[in-house]
Parts: sequence; structure tokens; C-alpha cells
Amino acid sequence: MKYANAVTVFPEKLLKEIQKYIQGGIIYIPSPKETHKKWGQNSGSRKYLDDRNEEIREGYLNGSSIDELSDTFCLSYHSIRKIIYSKK
Repeated sequence: MKYANAVTVFPEKLLKEIQKYIQGGIIYIPSPKETHKKWGQNSGSRKYLDDRNEEIREGYLNGSSIDELSDTFCLSYHSIRKIIYSKK
């Protein structure tokens, strides 16, 4: 997130109105709901983890033990168990 000087962003009339409520502080202005993406959608991390978790579930259904999957994916026993038993 980058910061911008309000003087360069807002029209003078709007700036004066905002200054009635806050002066010299930092304000976060969220983007519109339509453009908000969930965590990992921009970077591809969400898809990577979804694919990995599906691979873990398939491995378990094909007979791999939780310990084997834990070693293969470098995750704890409890993390593998959580992935396997999640409702996805």
C-alpha cells in the first residue's frame, strides 16, 4: 500500500471537508468491493495451496499414510490431518 498526499489527490473543497473530521492523521481508503480479491488470488498462492491440498487428499485416498504425506509435503502430522478431513 502506498501513501499519497491528500493535497495532490483531493479537490480543495473535498479536502477541507475531510479536514473537519481529521487533521494530520493517516486515513485508509479501501478499494471498492467489486475489485477486492481474496488472499492469494493475485500472486497465485491460493491456487498453489488448493492444488497441493487436493494432491494430499488424493494421496490419502490412494493409500498413503498421514506420516508418508507429512514427509512428502514437509508438513506436520496435524496439518495433513486437517487438510484430509476438511470439507472441500
